[in-house]
Amino acid sequence: MSSTTSDEAAATEALKSCPTIRLRNGMEHPAIGFGTYKVGFIPASAKCVSDALKVGYRFLECAEFYGNEAEVGKAIATSGVERSDLFLCSKVWTTTIEKGREAISKQLEKTLADLQTDYLDLYLIHWPVPGHHVQAYKTLEIMLEEGKIRGIGVSNYALEDYLELKEAGIKHLPLVNQIEINPFLYRKSTISAFQQEGVVLQSYRSLRDGKAFDDGVLKEIANARQKSPAQVLGRWCVQHGFVYVPKSVKKSRMIENANVFDFELSVEEMTRLDALTTQNAIETFKGLYQKCVNRDTSKDGTLEGVKMNITAD
Repeated sequence: MSSTTSDEAAATEALKSCPTIRLRNGMEHPAIGFGTYKVGFIPASAKCVSDALKVGYRFLECAEFYGNEAEVGKAIATSGVERSDLFLCSKVWTTTIEKGREAISKQLEKTLADLQTDYLDLYLIHWPVPGHHVQAYKTLEIMLEEGKIRGIGVSNYALEDYLELKEAGIKHLPLVNQIEINPFLYRKSTISAFQQEGVVLQSYRSLRDGKAFDDGVLKEIANARQKSPAQVLGRWCVQHGFVYVPKSVKKSRMIENANVFDFELSVEEMTRLDALTTQNAIETFKGLYQKCVNRDTSKDGTLEGVKMNITAD
């Protein structure tokens, strides 16, 4: 058996026996999934997702904003994988949130049709749009009661955004918050606060888009473990209890990314990785947050209504 075939068999077995994380509503969330953002030019998106399903990924992370849910649906339809074996998550975009309840309802119907399913396991608010996200969340609660979604969550929420939601009289607290998490953007206090609230963290940019693979600490640990930098980053996510969501357009990378359950990082290695976040990284993130929560809502360029308390933790 070639090493490539052996690696794929190991990845498939790892994904088949993938651990799960219990959400507050009792749902079991796979600990690893496949991100579909920019997974290839349409219709190549369908090929990428098809490869991911063949490797063994069963949690697919989707979104209205990605613009490829119809292609993802085609891949699912031809995969032979039963719907009951899949965990599908999508997110509603800011401009739809701004338009209100009817627009959100129409978008969910489109997402369901595109993915060729009659329900989502999770539906998330993509960004906390000031003045709109609370009502949008309450709209998702109606969809939950209608059985069109089985769980509600949020994405890119700061703690202040979450508390605003919590204090607004919602019936169902968010199950997850999808945020960027990797050793180079590890906001310890924010993450700890969400975990204490019972919110599971989904990690996007888990591999930092490959832009940190040459980091000295990461390479040293990878070499010592005879693993790739990507696998060390993935293992770091898994050991911290975050949902690990890598993405790649190459099947070989999909296989590599999945092989993170056959080794364990030491306390010292985890501590070294935890310390890689710089103040500059925090400031860059703060600028992104400020831009994205206002991009489609600010009428005069001000930050009115946006609460900022993002620190190096």
